Amino acid sequence: MKQSLTSTFGLAVLAGISLVTPAFAVVTMSWTSIGNPNNAADPSTPYGSVDHAYDIGTYEVTNAQYVDFLNAKGASNSNGIYTGTMGNTGAYGSNILQSGFSGGYTYSVSSTYANQPVVGVTWFDAARFSNWLGNGQGSGSMETGAYTLNGATSGIINVNPGAAVYIPSENEWYKAAYYNGANSTYSLYPNGLNTITAADANYNGALGGATDVGYGKASSSGTFGQGGNAWEWNDAVISGSSRGLRGGSWGNSAFGLASSGRGIGGPSVEYDIVGFRVASVPEPTSVFLAIFGSGVMLTRRKR
Repeated sequence: MKQSLTSTFGLAVLAGISLVTPAFAVVTMSWTSIGNPNNAADPSTPYGSVDHAYDIGTYEVTNAQYVDFLNAKGASNSNGIYTGTMGNTGAYGSNILQSGFSGGYTYSVSSTYANQPVVGVTWFDAARFSNWLGNGQGSGSMETGAYTLNGATSGIINVNPGAAVYIPSENEWYKAAYYNGANSTYSLYPNGLNTITAADANYNGALGGATDVGYGKASSSGTFGQGGNAWEWNDAVISGSSRGLRGGSWGNSAFGLASSGRGIGGPSVEYDIVGFRVASVPEPTSVFLAIFGSGVMLTRRKR
């Protein structure tokens, strides 16, 4: 079931403003809740079984959201969280402008591109964004939290138990994209169907580049953009230190969007058609707390 949460995370896109330059702005994420724990894997692949309930970003992380992160943590561009590819203009970049000098860098993106998926992010950039969100944003650490990075920009870093916000596992990503909890079936494409068209997803060069998140038809779970627009990182380690990619991009054929379309990428590489979305294991709800009454300490469910 899709739910839009206006909690500590948020989408900072204001209509009619030409530049989005919100230093220390609060990022709001829209989350989709994925239930039916312990579901069976897709019989056509080994993927999709998840033993817990979780939330996943309804949309890919946008340029505007990533600009907020850069303005909070990128004054010196520590560990390369702003990449050259992000600064590329047109279809093969994020069109994010870096201004100023090291120690005082600021970042902006035009309203034309603000709500498109950020691309040019390495797996490590996505991990740092996740840490920052989970640590409360603002001056919160991007080096510790879901991932203990401490300056790492290469190698294999695994997610820590109990992570608040993190890059989804391949199974979590796959289940959100292809699983229908109402009838316990899987679809071939992330539109709830076994066929797909350009009205459902941005792929096969139909729009000439990326478009705003939220385009097309939702998956059965209520997420958008898990097919086309931009490939997305997941947490799978596939070969050496290379990480998993899913979903295809605006330039891929339908094969890249299908449940069988598994990609791979070096975690330190800034691909111009690769972005990401985040996941979270939710806190217990107020209803849950009320059932158990006062005086009972409940901790965040571990992934």
